[in-house]
Amino acid sequence: MGYSSRRRTEIQATLALVVSLFIAIPAVIASPGDEQASAKFDGPAELPRKYVKTSLADTPAPGRVHHIKEGENLQKAIDDAKCGDTLELQAGATFAGIFRFPRKSCDDSHWIIVRTSAPNDALPPENTILTPCYAGVASLPGRPDFHCSAVKNVLAKMELDRKSEGGPVLFEDGANHYRFIGLEITRAMEGFHMRDLVQPEKPDDTADHLVFDRLWLHGTPQDETKGGIHLTGTTNVGIVDSFFTDFHCIALHGSCTDSQAINGGGGDHPMGPFKIVNNFLEGAAQSIMFGGAPGTQTPADIEIRHNHLFKPLLWKKDRPDFVGAADGSPFIVKNCFELKNAQRVLFEGNVLENVWGGFTQSGFAIILMPTNQGGNCPDCRVTDITLRFNRISHSGGALDMGNVLPKNQVPTAAGERYSIHDLVFDDIDMVAYKGLGSFAMVLSEAPPLNSVRIDHITAFPPRVLMTVLDRTDKLKDFSITNSIFTVGQQGMLGAGGGPTNCARNARDPNDVLNNCFANFVFKNNILIGGRGGWPKGNHEVGDADAVGLRDFHEGHGGDYRLCPKEAKAAGCKKPSPGFGAGTDGKDIGADIDAINRATEGVL
Repeated sequence: MGYSSRRRTEIQATLALVVSLFIAIPAVIASPGDEQASAKFDGPAELPRKYVKTSLADTPAPGRVHHIKEGENLQKAIDDAKCGDTLELQAGATFAGIFRFPRKSCDDSHWIIVRTSAPNDALPPENTILTPCYAGVASLPGRPDFHCSAVKNVLAKMELDRKSEGGPVLFEDGANHYRFIGLEITRAMEGFHMRDLVQPEKPDDTADHLVFDRLWLHGTPQDETKGGIHLTGTTNVGIVDSFFTDFHCIALHGSCTDSQAINGGGGDHPMGPFKIVNNFLEGAAQSIMFGGAPGTQTPADIEIRHNHLFKPLLWKKDRPDFVGAADGSPFIVKNCFELKNAQRVLFEGNVLENVWGGFTQSGFAIILMPTNQGGNCPDCRVTDITLRFNRISHSGGALDMGNVLPKNQVPTAAGERYSIHDLVFDDIDMVAYKGLGSFAMVLSEAPPLNSVRIDHITAFPPRVLMTVLDRTDKLKDFSITNSIFTVGQQGMLGAGGGPTNCARNARDPNDVLNNCFANFVFKNNILIGGRGGWPKGNHEVGDADAVGLRDFHEGHGGDYRLCPKEAKAAGCKKPSPGFGAGTDGKDIGADIDAINRATEGVL
């Protein structure tokens, strides 16, 4: 028998209270898409309170269907469309120009759909990524195999054909209830610099209720295209099953520094909820970034799941197959995923590949760092961030987090409440990817970083497990538990900062932790290469063989599940001491099976 609505509310309130009192218990997982999943937590981090619904059933368009052929006036068709109408653009045709989508009095029962005229069965079904195969492109250099079952252009192309900072898709102030399906959105004209292919028309414009579904958005291979979709000023936006390529800024001679497939997070209007699910996202600086711009608002309730965040290695200038700008300059590469201004973010089931240092950055895959950009965003914050069940490979470093106070600037509002668990960081290489070779850099100036839980991680940093810079009060409520690490050449260090850094005179990892953290928890970790000086309650082993991993493979794509007690039956030489030995009864290290399930099918 189902519960009444009132009874469900009472149960949810009780659960929320219990979780708030015992934030160290295992995660309470909100169901994606369930708008009743409010006030639930994963450890110290609150999960999104709202989720965007993006199925076709959630965006009905019961009105007329209008067929627009190549050469016809698409802008007039957009202007004349009534709420509930569908605009079918001729498959295989190109519609060149800038197309402005105006505000209309639409509602949740009357969306306007802009799509290819190809029938639904010519496209991949919902919840299936659209690759360039559907635009007649069988492969792209340096990208993963598209696994094309057929190669045929069934998309309609919207193409910017003139010099403009943005376009071809621009939203006028108040634009709402538009869904885009089966389109190629791109730019023409070589040699000019532009910003975003899809964005609000003016910096202060807003838009809401937008769904980008099964699209291919791309720049050109050697030109500067800063971004794919710009989310500043938007609310209730879904980006699903789509493919983003060739977003990059040119070093030395370009007009931008940070390029992303998806970006936003500035301005003075509310932003979110956002849904970014099941996409291939290629951006040179970051695949996804929120923040990095002046503003007074923080985007909130952001669901980022089952995406492939990728950079082609042919962008590395030291490679024989290098491809950069037309003048030979490289593209500016920084990180895979970065938050400078965001709240209640669920980052789950994603695959991150390829990041290297050299452009003011050190090749960290993930950065969590609130930033008062140019002194114009004192309200910026990075709070309530959940990173779980992700796989990260081929980087110069793993995780960079902290609150940094630039000289002569007001600090940001907050950086706190991070739940980071069940992640695998594979192939951290400080030489190949020009980084620090570390698992984590932890920085705390103002306001103090606090409430960070790191649990069930598997990572193999070659140089140092963690570097710390703290020039304020000691970091509070910080824990690292149930994880498998190589401690690297130097274990745990201070990250510069002069005599005011808490770790300056530390002799060993235990000193760093005692000097820099209040009430820290560092226990039940397996430390490969540990040579003493670590807190009691951890397991120091000489090499990876002693951990009992099924296949270490030198930290490059091995099978990092632990060998069970019945070792021979699992093809292992001996059981792992970490099998079932977590403080929660699970295996020490990341839950590899759960990560495999969460990332299954990611291209």
